[in-house]
Amino acid sequence: MQPRADALAEECTVELAMAILGGKWKLVILRHLLTGTLRFGELHRAMPGITPRMLTRQLRELEVDGLVRRTVYPLVPPKVEYSVTELGESLRDIADRLEHWGQWYREQTKTPGQTP
Repeated sequence: MQPRADALAEECTVELAMAILGGKWKLVILRHLLTGTLRFGELHRAMPGITPRMLTRQLRELEVDGLVRRTVYPLVPPKVEYSVTELGESLRDIADRLEHWGQWYREQTKTPGQTP
């Protein structure tokens, strides 16, 4: 499959990045996979707010865009693992920075007297 980036204008690289990484779940999925290879059920348990259908859709898009590798083992029942590709690994610094910023933002916007 061809990455979806080919359909986007070349002059707006922020638009490209948002098209590839935008949405509620993609960076969260990548963040979990940056810790190591996971099976579908493990990913789903790590993100209780996502439906199996949405997780499947997001994983497929990440795979098409070359950020996630899907490995199927010929077993019964089938065993499928997900991991980041080298391209996906290039997002580690961005994911780390966003996590730190989220923690910082939470501290900055905490109401006085509010417990963490």
